[in-house]
Amino acid sequence: MGGRKRPKPVAIIDIGSNSIRLVVYDGQQRTPLPMFNEKAVCALGEGLGASGRLSPVGVELARRAISRFVRLSRAMNVERLDILATAAVRDASDGKDFVQRLEDELDIEIRILSGGQEAKLAAQGVLCGIPSAEGIVADLGGGSCELVVVGEGRTFKHVTLPLGVLRLSEAAGGSRSKAADIISSHLAPLPWLSEGRGKALYASGGAWRAVARLCIAQSNHPLRILDNYAIDRQEAERMMDLIASQSRKSIEKVPNVSRKRVAMLPMAALLLGKILQAAKPSRLVFSVYGMREGQFFKHLPPKLQEEDPLLAACRTMASSAGRFEEHGREILDWMTPLFPDETAAQRRIRYAACLLGDVFWNEHPDYRAQQGFLRTLRLPFVGVEHPERARLAMMIFIRYNGSEDEQAVCTAVSMLSDEDLRRARAVGLALRLAHGLTGGVPDLVRRTALTIEGKAVVLSVPADDPALCCDATDRPFDRLARAVGCETVEVRRVVG
Repeated sequence: MGGRKRPKPVAIIDIGSNSIRLVVYDGQQRTPLPMFNEKAVCALGEGLGASGRLSPVGVELARRAISRFVRLSRAMNVERLDILATAAVRDASDGKDFVQRLEDELDIEIRILSGGQEAKLAAQGVLCGIPSAEGIVADLGGGSCELVVVGEGRTFKHVTLPLGVLRLSEAAGGSRSKAADIISSHLAPLPWLSEGRGKALYASGGAWRAVARLCIAQSNHPLRILDNYAIDRQEAERMMDLIASQSRKSIEKVPNVSRKRVAMLPMAALLLGKILQAAKPSRLVFSVYGMREGQFFKHLPPKLQEEDPLLAACRTMASSAGRFEEHGREILDWMTPLFPDETAAQRRIRYAACLLGDVFWNEHPDYRAQQGFLRTLRLPFVGVEHPERARLAMMIFIRYNGSEDEQAVCTAVSMLSDEDLRRARAVGLALRLAHGLTGGVPDLVRRTALTIEGKAVVLSVPADDPALCCDATDRPFDRLARAVGCETVEVRRVVG
């Protein structure tokens, strides 16, 4: 029997100033899902500011790492191998010679990105995960920092600055005050940073992801997921100042922070704090996507690029794990009369819940609600903020009849307002009704209608279809009625 042929994976090798990384992504799909991810710290750019050349030790380490990564990529039978070199190779006097030797030895092609190309790819990576991003993308590497204005899915003004953590630390000689002066001298000539005022600053890059881990630990944030972790500017500035003043020993005590990054984190935090002060955004948002994901995204067909990343991921899960053909849209439309005043953002999360509403059917019945909740909360979705994750997870939890006094849901509840929780209950109960009424079978729900009339929720069902025979006392309809602000439930049998 023939099935749908699985697309070949796509590999990207990123030759950075501090590290070299291979990421192999799972074929052509809207969300770049890593199948394999390995990093080698080579410090190619160490000493570049003083010598103008690549580190000799780093060159040998890089040659070994790239040889391994190319061999692995070919063994994985990738459709495409993109090898990109950034600031250190671009700026070093021997960078082109280094690239030429590798190309000859390994029969590969390496693209040395200009500063503008690197900036645009980094911004495109953030837009891949957050299509609605409005503000400024800041991407930090070992040799450079890229700043890009984004909005309406596009990139605008951009700049590449020699403020990578490796280069900045060496230029400042480890002095915080000198580093602050260097940063200010590069940011001062950029009046267009004010275009980020009142919007968001999106921080990307490994060092800033490590800073995000410190922020999560410092604030006891209930969800240890870096992507789309957001904090308001005042709190972000306070945290950056705190991290910038921490000793190495203090930072090493924080769990899950790479020891190889510890020495650079105060400098990374100082830089981020200065950018926050200059741009004055309303909030800081951390993104796990950057240049590599931008490179992946730009090769996707336009139709895939236009898809919502969250809904695309949920649709894929529904198609592969649901009992029947994916039919989340019909359930979305069916329950829409219960939510007349919802925003587009609320509808999006409700749609995601409708897509995931039948995904966890094969979990153990005694743990189905908890498993559905935890997996939804922690899945590698992109394009969804932490409170939205919590709302979505609670919708699935209620759909599978989870009890809200269970300890497992405390993480989500702490991120939700009373109105968020009420709405999550309503969506979850409506999903439970839809799947209970139809057995989860596509098309049957279209033969029924769910409406609000006065203070009553009315379920209209065809009188001549035994599959849709039900009674208000047979289902917990009263909970659904209360969740949408009604008092009673009526099942109306419709003839013809």
